[in-house]
Amino acid sequence: MKLLLATRSAHKAAEVRRIISVGALGPNAPRLHLVGLDEAGIPESPEEDELERFDTFEANAAAKAEWFAALSGMPTVADDSGLEVDALGGRPGVRTKRFAPLDAYPGLPRDEANNRYLLHLLKSVPLARRGARYVCVASLALPGDARPDSGEPSDDARSDRREPSDGARSDRREPSDGTPRVSAPASFRGEAPGLVLEAPRGAGGFGYDPIILAPTANCAYAELAPEEKDRHSHRGRAFRALARHLALRPRLPSARRLENDSLP
Repeated sequence: MKLLLATRSAHKAAEVRRIISVGALGPNAPRLHLVGLDEAGIPESPEEDELERFDTFEANAAAKAEWFAALSGMPTVADDSGLEVDALGGRPGVRTKRFAPLDAYPGLPRDEANNRYLLHLLKSVPLARRGARYVCVASLALPGDARPDSGEPSDDARSDRREPSDGARSDRREPSDGTPRVSAPASFRGEAPGLVLEAPRGAGGFGYDPIILAPTANCAYAELAPEEKDRHSHRGRAFRALARHLALRPRLPSARRLENDSLP
């Protein structure tokens, strides 16, 4: 089963491939072959920067999945993820990737700047009040008019299909060059509890992982081995739910416009 993975992040792509591998999901899991955007011959474009313009993870993930499914004609999966901190009223939320002001930490990589900024905002907040959660929403969009069901909720992840509001739908930019119509995406939401630490710990993971404690493992996400992180993480929960959904579908539409269809 071939899916386009709509992300430009090498870290995220590697994590998703690991999560849905046969070894991770078990011998009865569907065999999913993820095709990267570069592998599919889809060059980066300025329009991509405007896809994550909405106020919910669901709408952002759906916008990306629909956009790339229309461009490629392939069944496409995309996700939007972030961190919600209780003491900050749920921020950074959908602004997680670009949380720190651009001029606040000149010269620092984006991840480190975000971490320092979050620690600065919470410097007077006691550890007991630093509750947070990672959130990931994975969306599956299919070329054509089919409307995929999202599957039943499970203990591992809350799986539901949410369509963007009318305002978000009318504001979304979609290809208008005769590319295939795309079904309303199915969305799969995974959440993982956390606690914002007072200083970074560990050298693994990426993003906020060094400063977020995983209570279920009693260590920072950055201290977890990759496979162990997948068991606890928001992305692991969301993509396992998506894989279970695909296991119930006997066949997905094949790619229509992918020029190099000889990919294994």
